[in-house]
Amino acid sequence: MSATVERRLAQFRAARGSAAASRRPAEPLGKATAPEAADGQREAVAAGPEAPRGEAVAPVSARLLLLLKVLLWAVLLALFVELELGLPYFVLSLLYWMYVGTRGPAERRQEELSAYSVFNPGCVPIRGTLTVEQLERELYYRPAAGR
Repeated sequence: MSATVERRLAQFRAARGSAAASRRPAEPLGKATAPEAADGQREAVAAGPEAPRGEAVAPVSARLLLLLKVLLWAVLLALFVELELGLPYFVLSLLYWMYVGTRGPAERRQEELSAYSVFNPGCVPIRGTLTVEQLERELYYRPAAGR
């Protein structure tokens, strides 16, 4: 199993350029200090066209797309206000955002638990759920079970 993973890692590094992968020291994520992270950002900015395009361009284009959508909505709102239909446009756009903001069951990850325990396998509640037993203990100032 590990030989397969190592072979795939070697293929990945060969495809991305082994020079960039070998220069970077192996650190766990989140362990870099602030000056080191800033140096890495400066190197990425100084690299210019040599920097990987997919990493820095995607968040900028997503933000730009969101900005354009908000500007289009604001322009349409101004247009509908001029036509004295601003309130219906605003209400319908809120309903549309609520519809788009909800996820369907197909978008849920397999291990992800529902906030409603009846939809989980074995009716398992998520962490932090207030149970009836816990509420009764807190109301009657009883010590928690097992303490």
